[in-house]
Amino acid sequence: MTAREREPVSNLVLYHLFKWSIISPLFNTYFRGRIYGVEKVPKSGAAIAVSNHASYFDPPILSTSMGRPVAFMAKEELFKVPILKSGIRLYGAYPVNRDGSDRAAIRSAIKAIEAGWITGLFLEGTRTKDGRIHHPKLGAALIAAKTQVPLIPVSLWGTEKIFAGSSFPRPVPLTIRIGDVIAPPQSTKKEELTAITEKCASIINSMLDLGR
Repeated sequence: MTAREREPVSNLVLYHLFKWSIISPLFNTYFRGRIYGVEKVPKSGAAIAVSNHASYFDPPILSTSMGRPVAFMAKEELFKVPILKSGIRLYGAYPVNRDGSDRAAIRSAIKAIEAGWITGLFLEGTRTKDGRIHHPKLGAALIAAKTQVPLIPVSLWGTEKIFAGSSFPRPVPLTIRIGDVIAPPQSTKKEELTAITEKCASIINSMLDLGR
């Protein structure tokens, strides 16, 4: 199967519509967002964006910061809602059974990559209270090795404070930093996957240390 160079045009149109009408105004004004390093994102070709994770807001914030749509996994139950399923699929979400195996999630991510998407994966696999990466998982490196696409480390600074002590999103300042592209592992050997994963985690945590 030949991988696409870019995500489908219909998805790209919806991305920019949603980005400029809702996400960017919210990010730039309410959250006083700053983005550094967007010029490092490849203009074409699939890639894997790996980041820390602390808030439900992280997927749209990461996607709008990259300048290209970013595909994220979503609970398969959401794809059973008639109107919602069409919208989130166009925006790049792909269904994953959270009670299923990691292998199924990996297959879904690989399909998104083959379709030309930048695919977003949270390096720890779940949210952390302080927003830092403590126990990175090897999944992103494994997918990069299988597909031979590069990894893009991204730090999301401040998102852990969005719902701190509140059920309503607080107007906290956010800063997104995008690091240099990292070549994929050349094999699926555990030691190589571990080395790349730890490199990604170290870079992301170092960018978080830069603060605002």
